[in-house]
Amino acid sequence: PQMELEALRCIYEGDLCFRELSPVSFQYRIGESGDPKAFLIEVSWPETYPQTAPVISMDAFFNNTISSAIKQSILDKLMVEVEANLGTAMTYTLFEYAKDNKELFMENQPVNTVTSVSNNISIGTPDVPPSKKKEKKEQLSKTQKRKLADKTDNKGELPRGWNWVDVIK
Repeated sequence: PQMELEALRCIYEGDLCFRELSPVSFQYRIGESGDPKAFLIEVSWPETYPQTAPVISMDAFFNNTISSAIKQSILDKLMVEVEANLGTAMTYTLFEYAKDNKELFMENQPVNTVTSVSNNISIGTPDVPPSKKKEKKEQLSKTQKRKLADKTDNKGELPRGWNWVDVIK
């Protein structure tokens, strides 16, 4: 799988969702951070990969709000994909498959689990779910998100006190 390893590094270079935990173990976050339906899959290659199936896990702490039933159904669907691709380099295929089917995988996941991330984004407009914001492709840090949320509410109007910080500057 050395070639696959290099391919993965090339494909996902600069992709913040991808993490190489070791040369035979990878994590990929499906969904923006702060998306209540985001989840993380971990793929590890056994010695005999790709003749044998990779080990797919969703034990990451990131997934702790996802019910075990949903995790199991995602893993089951991924394993079907694995069976179909045995003998070929499939890590990329699995990650892309998960990305393409994210909504389907998570359709039964209740979204009312409030994570600390969504609290930060909805400053000043508690009734607008953060996911309604325009999908930005680049990842923002929490502080950048906060700044954005402070500057405007989702209608683009400046909330009361938006310029208080500027006075201090």
